[in-house]
Amino acid sequence: AQHLDLATRDLMTETGVMQVVVNDSESPLAWLARRKGRDGRAMIGPDQFIAGERLRADFTRGHMTPRVTSSWSGIGRTRGSGGGGDMTDLIVASRQRVRLALEACGPEFSGLLLDVCCFLRGLEDVERERGWPSRSAKVVLQLALDRLARHYGLRSDARGGGGAIRTWLADDAAFTP
Repeated sequence: AQHLDLATRDLMTETGVMQVVVNDSESPLAWLARRKGRDGRAMIGPDQFIAGERLRADFTRGHMTPRVTSSWSGIGRTRGSGGGGDMTDLIVASRQRVRLALEACGPEFSGLLLDVCCFLRGLEDVERERGWPSRSAKVVLQLALDRLARHYGLRSDARGGGGAIRTWLADDAAFTP
């Protein structure tokens, strides 16, 4: 318990608001969201954090985490039986959301998002395994989370409108793009 960073959070459920205890040191994203950079801002923004946690929630709901123990629930079954019938609509939908999110982020970022958001791997471990320079995973993760937040519709970036095109032409000259 000495290494846990426990905090109480409010969680909205169908029955109302419920208080839950979470371990803030469990997720590398929570650490990055709490940590301040040189400019005084958080290392990842709220929309990036929410996008990463949404991916993690779907990954967990979809039962995509690897098993670490033996499963004795299939005793007496033949290989291949009961696999698809045991999956609920929630599991199938969660897996589909994970697949669509990773496809939207592309192959460049999907592995990093899985490692950090879903498997809760530290940035130093990711850099060491991939042979990246120190502190580079943070920058790549920020780009990946931006793309993931855009996929989820969480980005609050200003989108350009149809502004007038400015040119160096004379006032009476015609411009056709």
